[in-house]
Order: sequence, then structure tokens, then C-alpha cells
Amino acid sequence: MIPAIIRWSIENRFLVLVATFALVVAGIYSVKNTPIDALPDLSDVQVIIKTSYPGQAPQVVEDQVTYPLTTAMLAVAGAETVRGYSFFGDSYVYIIFNDDTDMYWARSRILEYLSQVAPKLPAEAKPILGPDATGVGWVYSYVLQDKTGKHDLAELRSFQDWFLKYELQTVDGVSEVATVGGMVKQYQVEIDPDKLRAYNLTLQQINKAIKDGNQEAGASVIEVAEAEHMVRTSGYIARYLM
Repeated sequence: MIPAIIRWSIENRFLVLVATFALVVAGIYSVKNTPIDALPDLSDVQVIIKTSYPGQAPQVVEDQVTYPLTTAMLAVAGAETVRGYSFFGDSYVYIIFNDDTDMYWARSRILEYLSQVAPKLPAEAKPILGPDATGVGWVYSYVLQDKTGKHDLAELRSFQDWFLKYELQTVDGVSEVATVGGMVKQYQVEIDPDKLRAYNLTLQQINKAIKDGNQEAGASVIEVAEAEHMVRTSGYIARYLM
């Protein structure tokens, strides 16, 4: 068999060259047009609902947040599995769809059902959708470090959250930039129990006073010397000590 093929190839050199050229062209075309992933995403099509319910025990989170969400998501078209996990102050619901389901179609359907069940949740519970990505898409990690020692962890975290994160999210293909570590800048109210008793105040009254005093309000305009001046009140708290 092999000697016959060799003999035929020698006698038909032109046909062999034409076939070789056709195979080369087909190979080049296949290399350029065949989609190949270096790290193929083999994970399921899933949508994650994260709900923060601060200060509540896992059983309370389960009864008031996780259970209503999971039962509502069972009716979503194309959903194969719905899993709910309750932690201290947090709830996670995973909705897994068929492999042929479009990710963004699934997210739009979840948003429709979430808009129906969200008003039934406690006022402090705020459900949000997770990013449109999976753990397989985690491609890059970096550390923000100040070698000069002029900036503390709070300043580095602020730079990451308010500048660097937004710049990275503009890169094509980046779905989320997750920040871990650092010190988040915040303002705290330190209550003196003795002063509360002296002024006969409660923590609820202090909380309400802070909310009422930390607001911006706008009014109309007044005309002075043929110029309009906008009227507004500035009440944002920069630092509050007691």
C-alpha cells in the first residue's frame, strides 16, 4: 500500500503540490478563525444575589431573607438549581441556569423577579446582583504599596476605591475590581453614657439627630442686583464627636 502511494505521488507531482498548497491554506484559515481560550470557562451559567442584613444572626437571615429569595427564584425560567446560604449579616443565593442560557438574559430575568420580592424583605436588607463573571475569570491580582511610608492604609484604600478602581474598570473585558484589605475611612460617633443619662437621651434620639443633621436641602433662587442666587443648606457632617 505504501509503495503504491509513493509511486503515485512521484507520477503525479503537480496534484500533490496542489493538494499540499490547499492543506496549507486551510490550516492558516483554521488557525486564524478557530476560537481558542487559553483558560476556557467551564463553570455553570449562574447569577448570585448578595443581601446584606447587618447585625442579624444566621437563623434570622435565613428566615427573613434567604428563604423568601430562594422560593421566589425557583420560578425563574431556565433555572436548574437554586441554592441559598445564610451567614451572620449576609445572605447569598445562587441561581444556576442551563448551559445554553445567555448570561445577560438570565440576569435580566433575575432582576425582574428580584423587583417583585425586594419590597417584601426587611427595610435593612439590600439585595444586589453579583458581577457578571466567575472565579475562572480572575486573571490578575495586585498590591497597592507605598514604599515611601508617607501614606497609611486608610489613604491607600481611599486611592484604590476612588481612583484606581474606576480606571481599571474602563479596561475592555474587566467586569469587576474587588478590593481586599486596607482601612476604609469612616466617621464614628462615640457615645458617653453619663451624658446620655444627664440629658435624658436615648440612642434612638441620637441616631435620628445625626440623620436629620446630615442632609443637603435646596430651595429656590433669590434675585439680588439682577443676579440670581441659589439657596441651599449644607449639612454634611465632616466630624462629629460627643
